[in-house]
Amino acid sequence: MELFDNLMLGFASALTLQNLFYAFVGCFLGTLIGVLPGLGPLATISMLLPFTFGLEPLSALIMLSGIYYGAAYGGSTTAILVNLPGETSSVVTVLDGYQMARQGRAGVALSTAALGSFFAGCAGTLILAAFAKPLTEFAFAFGPAEYFSLMTMGLVGAVSLASGPLLKAIGMIVLGLLLGLVGTDVASGVMRFTFGLPQLWEGVDFIVIAVGIFAFGEIIASLEHKEVREAYTGKITNLWPSLSDFKQMMPAVMRGSAIGAAVGVLPGAGLSLSSFFAYSLEKKVSKTPERFGKGAIEGVAGPEAANNAAAQTAFIPTLTLGIPGSATMALMLGAMIVHNIQPGPQVMTSNPSLFWGLIASMWIGNLMLVILNLPLVGIWVKLLTVPYKVLYPAILLFCCVGVYSVQNSVFDLFLAVGFGFFGYALKKLECEPAPLLLGFVLGPMIEENFRRAMVISKGDFSIFIHRPISAILLAATAVLILAVALPAIRNRREEAFQES
Repeated sequence: MELFDNLMLGFASALTLQNLFYAFVGCFLGTLIGVLPGLGPLATISMLLPFTFGLEPLSALIMLSGIYYGAAYGGSTTAILVNLPGETSSVVTVLDGYQMARQGRAGVALSTAALGSFFAGCAGTLILAAFAKPLTEFAFAFGPAEYFSLMTMGLVGAVSLASGPLLKAIGMIVLGLLLGLVGTDVASGVMRFTFGLPQLWEGVDFIVIAVGIFAFGEIIASLEHKEVREAYTGKITNLWPSLSDFKQMMPAVMRGSAIGAAVGVLPGAGLSLSSFFAYSLEKKVSKTPERFGKGAIEGVAGPEAANNAAAQTAFIPTLTLGIPGSATMALMLGAMIVHNIQPGPQVMTSNPSLFWGLIASMWIGNLMLVILNLPLVGIWVKLLTVPYKVLYPAILLFCCVGVYSVQNSVFDLFLAVGFGFFGYALKKLECEPAPLLLGFVLGPMIEENFRRAMVISKGDFSIFIHRPISAILLAATAVLILAVALPAIRNRREEAFQES
């Protein structure tokens, strides 16, 4: 009953004209960047973050979260019609989605992706709403020692689940932690890594790093590739799946939703891993696995449901504990801080209309996405013909205005360009930049909680193992490290990422 009351409070906040408008803008932009291969939700949220300063906090968070899960929807359109994943989470949708389009079933593939995503998005939102309250109450038992252990576990989890070689992921996390140290130490007043530059006394701005690495870096990397798109040119008809299609897709949608909901809460897992797991499961449980890769409807329904369920449940640790599980969630956490909202369990008690309004807006956003994706499919197809040389100058200008407007600083602009080339170098070196952002966001929080724990215990390190929750979290961290270090698991992890 309490859950029902909370959801009603959320819908009352989310259904205002202003919030409906920003939910629509977020879903529209998310679908747009999902359809266009190249820019992802990370780059788009980074770009738009400075432009949300003048908005109400709830409206800003609704718009940014709409971009996040809207991109997961939009990526499937490109995967099915162009044989190119608009988003990394749509990589496996390409396998069967494009084959369905070639067989004249593009409409059915698109509606399967949209309806599966809608079902999974609603299920993910309900799970988020159901688990938010107990997790938040549990989080109130946390002190500095527990938060330190939890964040350490989050970083180790992000390393173990990040794609690519383990050593590179560790390097990225360490680099992010070092970047988080730049600036004045609030406890001692000592300057750290400022190189005598007064512009760095307050540290590197979160938006400068995010826009530089993810937006500028992405654009620079895209420029060296020749633009080739093999688009499906046939007429898209019969959007509604037949009864036999429904019978085939619904079990896959439910399995995909369950997998996505579970994987979404894991730190560093991301949406693409949930899609891959769902596709693997569908292939294993199928009586005719040979159909996969040749236009099997379950190969579209399962992964698309999984990545959308994961997009919703990824908010659980961010909203309830204040711990981001992925780079995009780190951006959402940054958006909360920018709007003077202290992330963590107190958000639910101190600002319940914002907390439940954001959750309710996700259900509304999922409904908007079905409307945007199916009836407007013709517009998205036409959009795919717009060349990048037309889009990128406008996007670059948009990024520059956004970075400059944060502190009216030309130095920040040059710093963002520097991070752009650094982001490009990371791509060339095949280093995943997402753990870097996680390290950057979590680093100062880990340091602050470590210091508080040390003050409380008067310098006694045993506080981390004497407090039961902290000890359990550290034990789980040790198990994670051991699991990743075991050769059999390490090899299986590398095989999984190669297959995905």
